[in-house]
Amino acid sequence: MEQVNKTTVKEFILLAFSNFQKYQILLFIIILQMYIISIAGNSAVITLVKTGTSLHCPMYFFISVFAGLEISFVSVTIPKLMANLIAADRRISFINCFAQLYIFSALGITECYMLAVMAFDRDLAINHPLRYSSIINNMVCTVLAIFPFIVSFIIALFPTIFTADLLYCGPNEIDHFLCDLAPVQNLACSDPLISNLATSIAAVFASLTPFILILGFYTHIIVTIAKIKSVEGKYKAFSTCSSHLTVVCLFYTSVIIVYIKPQGSHYSKFLALMYTIVTPFLNPFIYTLRNKDVKEAFQKLNIFKF
Repeated sequence: MEQVNKTTVKEFILLAFSNFQKYQILLFIIILQMYIISIAGNSAVITLVKTGTSLHCPMYFFISVFAGLEISFVSVTIPKLMANLIAADRRISFINCFAQLYIFSALGITECYMLAVMAFDRDLAINHPLRYSSIINNMVCTVLAIFPFIVSFIIALFPTIFTADLLYCGPNEIDHFLCDLAPVQNLACSDPLISNLATSIAAVFASLTPFILILGFYTHIIVTIAKIKSVEGKYKAFSTCSSHLTVVCLFYTSVIIVYIKPQGSHYSKFLALMYTIVTPFLNPFIYTLRNKDVKEAFQKLNIFKF
C-alpha cells in the first residue's frame, strides 16, 4: 500500500526580500502606499463607471470588471508581503500556500483573458461601428465577463494539483514573497518533471494564447486605422484603445518573461512586483489620465468637489 501522506513539510518560509534587511521598513512603506492607492484607485474606477451615465457602455463595463480583478489580485499577495516586511511573519502553512498559489494563478490568468476580451471589444467597435451596439448587448457583455473566470480557474487547477502532489521533505524556504509554481516546485524532493510540464502547458493557454489573440485584434485595428484618411479620425480611433494597449504592454512584459520558462530564478520575485503591485497601482491613472470620458466623469463626482 502506497504511503498516504507523502508530504513531511507542514509549512513554508517565504524569504521575500529578507536579504535587504536595511530596507525592510522602506519597502513596507512604499508597498503599503502603493497598495492603498491601488485599492482606492481601482475602487474609484468602479464607482465612476457605475455612477457616470456617460460611461454606461461595454468598454467601461469591462474596465470596471478589470478594476475589480485588480483589487482581488493585489489582495491575494500584498497583505502577506507587508506582514513579512514589517513583522518578519514569513511562515505560511502548506494548505494556505497552495490556496494562495491557486487563487493567485487563477486571477492572473483571468486578467490575461480579460485583456483579450477588452481588445476584442475595441476591435468590434472600430471595425463594425454600426453593428457594435447590437452585437455587444448586455447578455454578451455578461458572458464575455464571466468566460475569463471559468477558463482561468480551470487552467490554474491542473498545475496546482500536480505541484501539490509532489513530495516535500525539506528544505522549505521559498525564495519569493508569494507561493508561486516555479519556486515551490524547486523545493520538491520528488521529480517535478510532470509538474513543470503541466506548468509550461498551462502557461501557453494562460498567457500566450490571450496574448496572440490581443496581437491579432490590434493588428486588425491598426490596419483599419491606417485606412482612415483624416488625421483627426485616426487619432479618435486610436485614442479609444490607447489606455488598454498601455496596460497590456505593462502586464505582459513581465508575465511572459516569468512564466513561459518557469525556472524560478532569483530575479523572478522582482519581476513579480511589476504585475502584482506596480501595474494595479498604475492602471487607474492610465485609465483616468488617458481617457477623456473617464476624466469628465471623475470631475462630475460630488465627492471630489471642494
